[in-house]
Amino acid sequence: MFIEILIAILFGCLIGILTGLTPGVHINLVSLIVVSISAYLLEFTQPLVIAIFIISVAITHTFLDAIPSIFLGAPDAETVLSVLPGHRMLLEGRGYHAVLLTLIGSLFSIILIVIFAWPVALIVQKTYPTISKFIGLILITSSVFLIFREKKSRFWAFFIFFLSGVLGIASLNMSSLKNPLLPLFSGMFGISGLIISLSEKVKIPKQEISELRIEKKKITKAMGSCFVAGNLCSFLPALGPSQAAIIGSQMSKDLGDDGFLILVGGLNTITMGLSVIGLYIIDKARNGAIVSVSQLMETFTITDLIICLGAMLVVAGVSTILTIKITKIFSRVMSKVNYPKVCLSIILLIIVLTAILCGPIGLLILAVSTCLGMIPPLVGIGRNHLMGSLLLPVIMYFI
Repeated sequence: MFIEILIAILFGCLIGILTGLTPGVHINLVSLIVVSISAYLLEFTQPLVIAIFIISVAITHTFLDAIPSIFLGAPDAETVLSVLPGHRMLLEGRGYHAVLLTLIGSLFSIILIVIFAWPVALIVQKTYPTISKFIGLILITSSVFLIFREKKSRFWAFFIFFLSGVLGIASLNMSSLKNPLLPLFSGMFGISGLIISLSEKVKIPKQEISELRIEKKKITKAMGSCFVAGNLCSFLPALGPSQAAIIGSQMSKDLGDDGFLILVGGLNTITMGLSVIGLYIIDKARNGAIVSVSQLMETFTITDLIICLGAMLVVAGVSTILTIKITKIFSRVMSKVNYPKVCLSIILLIIVLTAILCGPIGLLILAVSTCLGMIPPLVGIGRNHLMGSLLLPVIMYFI
């Protein structure tokens, strides 16, 4: 079984590279395919091995998906907030450093998960029922704080938050739309930014590939916020890494772009890893990949959990090496390519993916979200207010 687990980890990492680097391809798609053919696979191996394959794909994906978000401006729901400071760093020639910052967050997240797995299990068992009652209030407080912190125009901040929230509610409640977050976020944070880059004739400078220097204190603050917010996100319904990033950013002040990228990268990974612990503790799956694992495993024992945690450590090591090497390739290539053509190609790719996966309604949401995403930079406010598209639906869910 040891050899089977190693093979599962290896193939999981390879598939994770494809899903992580390909905009619009989510790990949930891979999970569904694996579950659909699980009856055939179980003739050759055990459910735990298949589960480890899915977990390996998911963890590798969280390490690598920052690359297309930062270099191509093509985010998914988990990395959408990394586009904002990541793109600024890319235009400063520091795209390589931006990805490394998310990598630090991802790697430390796995280490924290393994070290604190048992204490987290005990705490969650006792506090889960109580905290779940106040999550709506926590999100309302965070949202109000974000709006009032906008010094240039609180009216526009509220207006954008409200409009994006209404669009989010409408999109998420369309039963005919299987993947509503693809057009929603691709328009707000992807195409809108690419169109502005084209209009401003942005050129990607030569990217600096050098050792990353960052204060240990900033890493500690970012990871502390990541761990607390990640636990909230992993064990409470309807919360994702993007909402947790907003909560986490309020816990530590003066994170700056560097600290925020560590926070976002860490939350992307820690929510996935802690979901495995959540499956054991409260017998609930908080994302598509772990839902697939729960369907494969009739019972998820403490032994299974320990094996999965060990597998995550191995995957984290492999993914760290892969991320560094692939990011270097992107860094060398980006300054040499025709950026306007790259932007147009990515816009076309997103439109085609939306048409295939979401149909005409998805294209309509993509168009509306793109227009909405262009407003914040035009009126001079932060694009983080567009996260009302997720925050408002979740607040409505809890109240």
